[in-house]
Amino acid sequence: MSSSTSAARRVKTSANGVPKPWQMFFSGFLKHPVMVGSVIPSSAKLIDKMLAPVDWANCKLFVEYGPGVGTFCRPILERMAPDATLIAVDTNVDFIRYLNHTISDSRFEAVHGSAADVESIVAERGHESADYVLSGLPFSTLPAGVGPAIASATHRVIRPGGAFLVYQFSPKVRDFLAPHFGRIDHDMEWWNVPPAQLYWCWKD
Repeated sequence: MSSSTSAARRVKTSANGVPKPWQMFFSGFLKHPVMVGSVIPSSAKLIDKMLAPVDWANCKLFVEYGPGVGTFCRPILERMAPDATLIAVDTNVDFIRYLNHTISDSRFEAVHGSAADVESIVAERGHESADYVLSGLPFSTLPAGVGPAIASATHRVIRPGGAFLVYQFSPKVRDFLAPHFGRIDHDMEWWNVPPAQLYWCWKD
């Protein structure tokens, strides 16, 4: 067993009184449909394809927006180095409480806040920049001005050579990304419900 896998083993799989992941996800979608991109968590194929370009050996800080019930958090922790950090940012306090209760990995921190404030969130935790930022937030349905603010702040917080990884169900998200990232790779994941648009936005 690798050291990173060993560290990730501390993820709790069950707890008395804690809702099942699908129950939390569905509840979150009903309470905050504008902030949750889908009623169904991402598929394993989407997760593997989205994370495939990450240079894990040189990743010290990974940030995720809208982690929900941790569908991506666990695979990220399994791949991360023992001295790396994963910060998950969500405006839904229910998701933050759930993640803090079910993931006890010392490399993980769930933060209640806005992705638009990622620079201060990263700085307050002693980091100068992020290597990678992942987002499943539905940019096209966010309140006016929030999507552009998140895209701009994300570009500033990522180190040169890093990337903004985005999965969406609408191609309109590219309109938010293109003003900030000159090199954007794109693919589709059809084995997901619904099929997802995948973008890797590189900061050269």
